[in-house]
Amino acid sequence: MKVVATEIPLRVLTHNIRYATTSPFKGERPWEERAPRLLNELRYNTRNQDAFICLQEVLDNQLIDILSGLNASDSTNPATASKSPNQTWAYIGVGRDDGYKAGEYSPILYRPSVWELRHWETVWLSETPEVPSKSWDAASIRIVTIGVFTHHVSRHTVLAMSTHLDDQGSRSRYEAAHIILRKIEEYRNGRFGNIISGVFLGGDLNSEATQEAYTVLTASTSPLVDSASLVDTTDYYGNQTTWTGFGYEGQPPTRIDYVLLGPAVPDQSPDRGLPWGIEGYAVLPNRFDDGVFNSDHRAVVVDAKLRSPF
Repeated sequence: MKVVATEIPLRVLTHNIRYATTSPFKGERPWEERAPRLLNELRYNTRNQDAFICLQEVLDNQLIDILSGLNASDSTNPATASKSPNQTWAYIGVGRDDGYKAGEYSPILYRPSVWELRHWETVWLSETPEVPSKSWDAASIRIVTIGVFTHHVSRHTVLAMSTHLDDQGSRSRYEAAHIILRKIEEYRNGRFGNIISGVFLGGDLNSEATQEAYTVLTASTSPLVDSASLVDTTDYYGNQTTWTGFGYEGQPPTRIDYVLLGPAVPDQSPDRGLPWGIEGYAVLPNRFDDGVFNSDHRAVVVDAKLRSPF
C-alpha cells in the first residue's frame, strides 16, 4: 500500500531582479556583472530544497541566463547528476508586452522532477485580462503568472502565483489585487479546486503594509495571509525592508515584496486555519563586500510545511 505524506517541506523564494537596462542608475552595475551574483543567491538558497522561485522584472535574455546557470549547476552536482535530465529547472511565464517574449516576465521556476505542471496561464491585470493591456492609472502593463503543480511523491497540489504590480498607479494596484483574489476563487471553485492543498503568491506589490494592494490582499476576508506575520523573532532572519535602490535614489528603503500564503478562512485565529506550518522567514542581503548590488530589491524566502487537507 502506497503511503502518502501528510505534509511536505517547501521553500518559496521571490525576488525582483531588476531588468537588464541599457541605462543603469548611479550605483547600478550592468546585468553581466550582476548575473553571477544573483545566480549564486538562487543556487545557494534552493540547493537540496523542494523550492519554487518567483521572479519579477525578468527580460527574455535574463531568463535564458538564469535557467542555463541553474541547470548547469544541477548537471554538475554529484547529488543530482545521476538522476533524470528532468532534474533541471523549468519555468512558466511570458513577456508582458506581447504574451510571448517582449517585455518583463514574472516567471515561476520549478523542477519538473519534483513537481508536475497541471495547468498554467498569464493574466493581465487590466480590464481586458486575456490580452496584453493596461488599465486605470497604470504606467506599465502588469501581469500575474499562475500555475497548478502537483508534487510527484506526496501528491499535494499547490496554486502558485508570481506578480509585479504597478509602481505609480494606486487604483491599478487596488484593482489588480482584486483580480488576483478573483482568480484564486476561480481556481478553488474550478476543476482543480478539490485537490488544491495550498496557495502562495510571491511578488513585488509596490505597496507597503498600509497601502491599497497589501490591505486588499491580506484583509480579514481574503484567503491570503502575509507569511511574515506568522513567524516570531526566533524564525525571522535578515532585514525588514525589501527595496533598497542602488544607494543614490534619495528615498528610504521600504517593504514592498511579499510571500502571501493561503487559503485562509475568515476568522480571528492567529493562522486563520492555514494549511501551512511556517518554519522560517528571511529577507536576504543584496550586497556584500564587493559593493555590487545584485538587484535594487532583496529576496524574500519562506520555509513552510504544507499539510494535507484530506
